[in-house]
Amino acid sequence: MRPGASRTRVGGRYDGPHGPALIVAVTAPPVDGRATEAVLRAVADALGLRVRDVRLHSGTASRDKLLAVTSSAPDLAGRIQALLDGTP
Repeated sequence: MRPGASRTRVGGRYDGPHGPALIVAVTAPPVDGRATEAVLRAVADALGLRVRDVRLHSGTASRDKLLAVTSSAPDLAGRIQALLDGTP
């Protein structure tokens, strides 16, 4: 997660503590959970899901967050892979 960015962006990959990780930049500041909420919204939007289908699993106060997706949307794995590859 990159809080305080000039614009919200989801895409690209880096090696995070849990393995390959999706880069998510949000404009919200890292204050009072606003950046975390913005990350959940941005990831849901990028995957074409509802915000309630994406939840924080761990990393409340960390830049590295583990999210859980609770949706059975078709080709969800393909959409995630495309975002990791940096292609929308």
